[in-house]
Order: sequence, then C-alpha cells, then structure tokens
Amino acid sequence: MRVEDAAAARGNEEYRQVLTDFLYQLADDDLVLGHRDSEWLGMAPELEEDVAFSSIAQDEVGHATFYYDLLEALGEGRADDLAFGRGAGERRNALVVERENGDWAETIARHYLYDVWETVRLEALKESGYVPLAQGAAKIIREERYHGLHMETWFRRLGQAGGEAKERLEKGIQALWPELGDLFTFGSGEKLLVAHEILPVDPAVLYRRWEERVRPVMEAATLAWPGTPGRPEKSGREGSHTQALEQLLDAMGEVYRMDPAATW
Repeated sequence: MRVEDAAAARGNEEYRQVLTDFLYQLADDDLVLGHRDSEWLGMAPELEEDVAFSSIAQDEVGHATFYYDLLEALGEGRADDLAFGRGAGERRNALVVERENGDWAETIARHYLYDVWETVRLEALKESGYVPLAQGAAKIIREERYHGLHMETWFRRLGQAGGEAKERLEKGIQALWPELGDLFTFGSGEKLLVAHEILPVDPAVLYRRWEERVRPVMEAATLAWPGTPGRPEKSGREGSHTQALEQLLDAMGEVYRMDPAATW
C-alpha cells in the first residue's frame, strides 16, 4: 500500500494510528539515545571522542526531529511539544536506550548493537509504503553508516585488546542483554504495521539480519555470543519505562518548561 503524504494517511484512521505509533518509536529511540550521547561531552576518554560523540548526538537528535515533524504533519501536535512535553508513560523508546550510560565499554556496546539494528531497520524503511518515511530513511541511513563504522571499530578494539578492556566490554554486554530484546519489538500494532507495508519486512527477518551482522563482529572481538535476547517483562514500546527515563526527561526538558510555547 503506497501512501504519498500526510493528507492521504489522515484519510484512513487505522493506517494513521499504526503509522503514528511507529513514528513515536523511531523518534523516541533516537532522541533518548542522542541525549545519552550528549552526556559524554567532556567525559569521553579522548578529545577526539568528545567531538565524535557530540556530532553523533546532534545527528541522532536531528533524525528524531525528522520523525517528530512527520508526526506533526499527521496532526499529533507541535514537534517541540512531542519531543519535550510528553511524560515517560507516553514514550515509546526501547528500554535499552534509556539506560544510564555506564562506563565507556558499556556505552560502546549499546551504541554498536543499536546502530546495527537502526541500519537494518532503515534499509527496510527505504521501501516503506509511506513515501515521506521512505524518503527520510534513504537520507538518514547515510549518516548512520558512519555511526555504525565508528562504534564497530571501538567494539572490536576493546574486545581484541583483552585484559580490563575486554572484561569491561563483556560486563557491559551482560548488563545490556536482558533489555535488548525490547529493541526488536514494534508494539501492539506490529502485524498491522507490516500489513499496511509501513514496515515492508517481517520483524523476525529484521532480527535475523541484525544477528547475522553482529555475531561475526563479536567473534572477531573474541567475545562469546550470549544467545538470542529475550523480551523483558515490561516494554518501552508499550509505555512502561524505568526511573532512568524520568530523570533523563526532567533534565532534557528543563529549558523547554521555562516557556513551552516558544520555538526552539
């Protein structure tokens, strides 16, 4: 099903609802992770990484802005309000992106695993039946490839270094793995998302593509494969989140709350 623009999407309420739910997932994933990236400013182990993470944070927030703009066009409200004015229970980001950063190794592990997933997801979305989303995915994926390459380089480097570096990386992966399965879910509208061809590839196929890319890199980094990630008891895709997200939103929205009507 090909839908050319927001006006056409608004004409089919079921389609619009499934689409907006998915766009919230995409937007919230990138905004929350982008904010976590920004927290490394002045804290990264190398000056070059301060610059790199600041740039990546800006990219992630920019991608989120694109998705919020699509939501605004669909009648969900102002993009700024959607980004900064919604509470934790209204957010649809995966649990793993809201976790506090942990140490450098855990941050690299999370970002690498997320970036591979985002690339797989964007590759599929380039063929989305919702034309504005497909067009945006084709642009965003060019930046994400650089993010992925950067994180993969660090991931391999830490694993192959052995000693404390590898131990910290292994510890970070072990900490992330129980929540990682939430990343691969699409909420209660998953079947309709595929049926309407908003997401033109079955989620199970996307997961297999992710694993096929991650496992060889873990092997090259001399890391054991922890097994297929299970789904946590609660899901960020359904609005169930941790205290870490509430604290993040409080910090991220501090300036916005000074004057919610302003345009930032």
